[in-house]
Amino acid sequence: MEKLNKQRGLRNCNPLNIRRTADLWQGLAERQPDPEFFTFRSMPWGYRAAFIVLRTYCHKYGLRTVRDIIARWAPPEDGNDTGNYIRKVCVLTGFPPDKCLNPYDPSHMAPLVAAMSRVECGVKPIMSQIKEGWSLYMGTDCPSVI
Repeated sequence: MEKLNKQRGLRNCNPLNIRRTADLWQGLAERQPDPEFFTFRSMPWGYRAAFIVLRTYCHKYGLRTVRDIIARWAPPEDGNDTGNYIRKVCVLTGFPPDKCLNPYDPSHMAPLVAAMSRVECGVKPIMSQIKEGWSLYMGTDCPSVI
């Protein structure tokens, strides 16, 4: 199942494997063939959604650290190895697990989303797609902020 989810994230242009809900995200593909996960028009739109989800985690749930974010994103009760996920993200970002992150700081969020994408999809993400997703998230035409 893990390999299938890694392939899904790439196929669905949904690098964090955001589950389908009633939310109508900007950038959704016209067809939603996957019954469990959203499909976006392109990877940047999937990254935009990831940034928004993480911003929501910060504002709605007070989750500001790698440890807290991943514990909600990939909880053990869903069959995840949450501790290993946290360790991988910390290694990939260079952030300690309890570093306080700012959802409006690209030097925090781009590495976090890149690392989570790497864990979810099993491949190194393309930074230009993350930058474009950040621009969509911030509503700017300037991807060079990351």
